[in-house]
Amino acid sequence: MHTTDAPRRTPQRSDARSYRSRILAVARRKLRDDPDASLDSISEAAGVARRTLYGHFANRQVLIAELTQEAAQALQPALAATRIPSADPLEAMARMALTAWAVGDQYRMLISFGRRHLGQEAIRATLAPAREEAIATIRRGQHAGVFAGHVPAPVLAQALEALMLALAEENAASTWADPTGEAAATAVLVAAGVAPQIASRRVRAVLREQAALMRP
Repeated sequence: MHTTDAPRRTPQRSDARSYRSRILAVARRKLRDDPDASLDSISEAAGVARRTLYGHFANRQVLIAELTQEAAQALQPALAATRIPSADPLEAMARMALTAWAVGDQYRMLISFGRRHLGQEAIRATLAPAREEAIATIRRGQHAGVFAGHVPAPVLAQALEALMLALAEENAASTWADPTGEAAATAVLVAAGVAPQIASRRVRAVLREQAALMRP
């Protein structure tokens, strides 16, 4: 009896995972283009029945919470993979900005969805590890005299986060293109108080290093 039942359940679980992945992928795209997209429009675009979508996500809030968590899970490993403990504050900030740009859609959705649907406290908790790292890097830079010290590090970190979000939104809207994130990362360093020529040079150095590592 157990032997004949198992093969029936496995395809069902596989189908469920496939539907869930498809719904999330479509929801990510639809909500990126229209933050007010309804569950009905998402189910139609995904080619699944409404009851199937609601079977996975009881309501819009649950779906958005899942996408937010997914975005956070994409950002944290990306930051960890590019982190170099010995990097000076300029290099560390450039790496963080370029990493956030590389997962631009997830980063933008993480912040905009969180603020719009989950509330400031929820998004603060989700972003806490990345934000604390940014604050620590800014403090190091301020102590070293390479970042502006006219506002506290936590305030500057939030201002730089808002700048990155605005740039990512413009990039997504195709009003301006920055494929590698060079301009965005440079803008972040300049906003932190770094001279434009120095900011540009340091960002390009990180990009060259990353390109070299990707060569076979």
